[in-house]
Amino acid sequence: MPHYERFIFESFELDSTNRRILLRYSLDGTINFEETVQLPDGLALNAGHPDLPSALLALHLAGGASYYKTWCPRTIEIKSGRLNAGQAAFWNTLYTHGLGEFFYRNRLDFHGLINFPTETPGEGTGNHPTQSPGPADSTPQHLLVPFGGGKDSLVTMELLRKTDADQTLFRLRGHRLITELAATAGLPLIVPGRTLDPKLFELNEAGAYNGHVPITAYISFLSIVVALLAGFDGVVFSSERSSSYGNVDYLGMEINHQWSKTQVAETLVRNYISRFITGKVAYLNLVRPLSELHIAKLFAKYPQYFPVATSCNRNWLLSARDEHAGHWCGTCPKCAFTFALLAAWLPEPTVTKIFGHNLFEDTGLRPLYRELWGLEGFKPFECVGTPEETAAAFYLARTKPGFAGTAMMNEFARTMLPTLKAPDALVKELLTPETGLASPASARLLKQAGVL
Repeated sequence: MPHYERFIFESFELDSTNRRILLRYSLDGTINFEETVQLPDGLALNAGHPDLPSALLALHLAGGASYYKTWCPRTIEIKSGRLNAGQAAFWNTLYTHGLGEFFYRNRLDFHGLINFPTETPGEGTGNHPTQSPGPADSTPQHLLVPFGGGKDSLVTMELLRKTDADQTLFRLRGHRLITELAATAGLPLIVPGRTLDPKLFELNEAGAYNGHVPITAYISFLSIVVALLAGFDGVVFSSERSSSYGNVDYLGMEINHQWSKTQVAETLVRNYISRFITGKVAYLNLVRPLSELHIAKLFAKYPQYFPVATSCNRNWLLSARDEHAGHWCGTCPKCAFTFALLAAWLPEPTVTKIFGHNLFEDTGLRPLYRELWGLEGFKPFECVGTPEETAAAFYLARTKPGFAGTAMMNEFARTMLPTLKAPDALVKELLTPETGLASPASARLLKQAGVL
């Protein structure tokens, strides 16, 4: 196996003529990577926006995680910009925690591994907003909404319809299912393409390290770039409060598959944007105060999305094809968890129609549900909720025709239900928004929508 000493952030470029962003990296200057973000036709390109270079630098640094992890060199070099101490600390945290699952699965010791260089003691050159932030009591009106196609982002979208703001959906990479959903919603959709350098896959085949990266951070900074280019004044994400619940401890650090969706990461990213990129684009999260159970209850009010929504990540694999037959595979942790959430609020025939069969009848899912209840192992490395949320969903569904008496409901009644000391109080807690988790602007939008 080769050994590389340095991971280098070589350069970034906005090619307005060809409507693309180029992100370049290398290992020791000998293995070179070039990633392309293709901006869609029709998207306004205010390439002269004074805050754009800082946003592109952040995107460049966020995108490097996919290439850095091939060999994890101990020396990081940045040729595309300069960082002050605050910026370097942010990127050290993002890489260390955002790559936590990757370190765990590859049994790598991350202590002292990530060290972004600090070249300026103050605010840095060209790495801070040229415009002052807007008034503290202002609420953005022209919103870019990153859109995953599942219940969380659909609830965000429908809540925003109840406010004074206009919204445009945003999706990295096109997909038939997302196009179908946007058409059902009747909202505009911006879809930039992302092409990873083919050498990354060649290195993976040759034995380089591979694994999960903090993709939400990448999408966050790309959203800010697009917002600056096209004139949006807010970006609205859809990460629920239970995404802050981790999976497993490893070498003294909590590993969380969803780390870049956590409240901690969201706050860090928001502060980074306002301090070092721009004060003209608000970074919001509309459903942060809500539990997964609460979001599912809201989603159940919109039957028009039942046939087209999907949270099953098998649809988004790089190897997947648009002609993938179903919206739900019915075998993964995300499907098992979402089925339980919807079973809490919808009748069995409706939920079974959505998923193709009654997952509570599938005895092969017993190990998954025991993990989701917290009875075995640890929470799966997926975007699923807490054991309490899964248990509460089963509790609400336990007496419904079609769910009562199923294999998984019987397993719940035998092993999990006796451990719930106050299930009704638990349900009430999960359906009560944690208002302190909402940023001021998000809280104002949620009040307009009637949630807070």
